[in-house]
Amino acid sequence: MVCNYNGESYLAGCLESVLAQGVDEVLVVDDASSDGSVALVRARFPRVQVIRLEKNSGPCAARNAGMRAARNRWVLAVDNDAVLEPDVLAKLRSSLETRPEVCLAQPRSVLFDEPTRVHYDGGGFHYLGLIALRNAYTPLAEAEGVGVVEADALVAICALLDREVVLGLGGYDEELFYLAEDLDLSLRLKLAGERLVSVEEALVRHRGGTAGLSFRGGGYPRRRVYLHARNRRRILLKCYRARTLLLVLPAFALYELVWLLFALKQGELGAVIRGRFDFLRALPSTLRARRVVQARRRLRDRELLCGGPLVLSPSLVASGGTRGAARLLDRCFRAWWWLVRPLCG
Repeated sequence: MVCNYNGESYLAGCLESVLAQGVDEVLVVDDASSDGSVALVRARFPRVQVIRLEKNSGPCAARNAGMRAARNRWVLAVDNDAVLEPDVLAKLRSSLETRPEVCLAQPRSVLFDEPTRVHYDGGGFHYLGLIALRNAYTPLAEAEGVGVVEADALVAICALLDREVVLGLGGYDEELFYLAEDLDLSLRLKLAGERLVSVEEALVRHRGGTAGLSFRGGGYPRRRVYLHARNRRRILLKCYRARTLLLVLPAFALYELVWLLFALKQGELGAVIRGRFDFLRALPSTLRARRVVQARRRLRDRELLCGGPLVLSPSLVASGGTRGAARLLDRCFRAWWWLVRPLCG
């Protein structure tokens, strides 16, 4: 299953790499693209089934639609800007053969233009509602992790998943639309007692993402600023125990102050305000979702959450001053988590 929105420039390479895995069914779930994506698929890949959504509802809705439409229980979910190495599916399947308790296996993604450097390969659940990435932008030869390792936070570029388990626990949260939806899903899976793995030798090359949403070192898109302000609050309120929310509040306030200063510098204060307002407007929906998540909980927050590292894109900490400030923030957040973790529910 390939999730696509206006990915005409990426899609052919992605589909060629997926078809090379020897899969018996390929779906492209098109999220109401306005470019030539659908025409490209129908002209060049006649064996690929296209599912066209009526409106652009984001990758969460597209992935859920693809999982519901798939014939097989195990689904290889791929974003349109991913190019899989020829043996990715075989390595993911092999990792699951002796682990029937695992519901999801993810590969390691590397930068498309610099495949010797890790882009994303998952990480921990930072208590501030972030992914504490393990090896972000680390040279592949120096990256931690060998073979198949237990995973916490998923990065949804590519994953082999049990659709019955994932959909049974609510699938991707379609209210999020985009951004941190993979953190949210993996956190809910883990809270419910499910297990995830990362297959370190299975490699996916990751391209540039979706214009206006993805961040690859240029300006930080307005839509992304808005979603960052809205989505993290929904995830925290849904997934954390009330005691945890109270205990992390001081660190959360500090992070929000720093984020607000960044948004001001970018000229995006309005996007932050809209994001916070829309979070409040959707509060009834979030509280309903919270009741479901908490009813399925099998683990405590302190068993899953971590205090760092705080990972920022290299372009955001390019100067010595910003790098120093980021290190200081990371130390503060780690210290606070060390203090409050034993008290968390």
